[in-house]
Amino acid sequence: MRELRVEDALMYLDQVKMEFGDRPHIYNEFLDIMKTFKSQQIDTPGVIRRVSTLFQGNKKLVLGFNTFLPEG
Repeated sequence: MRELRVEDALMYLDQVKMEFGDRPHIYNEFLDIMKTFKSQQIDTPGVIRRVSTLFQGNKKLVLGFNTFLPEG
């Protein structure tokens, strides 16, 4: 697996923002989920569940998100 860079994360955020350009509340909720995860208020299974639900039906974004999860 190649090492992820900040640019990879920023590109992914841009993809999310473009995909939900007409529904900015989804992008904002995604950012809130990530902040909650970073502060360790939710664990890895919890963040997967929330993001999968939020991006339901958008396989490309869900698979892209998996790239940033810890292995295991």
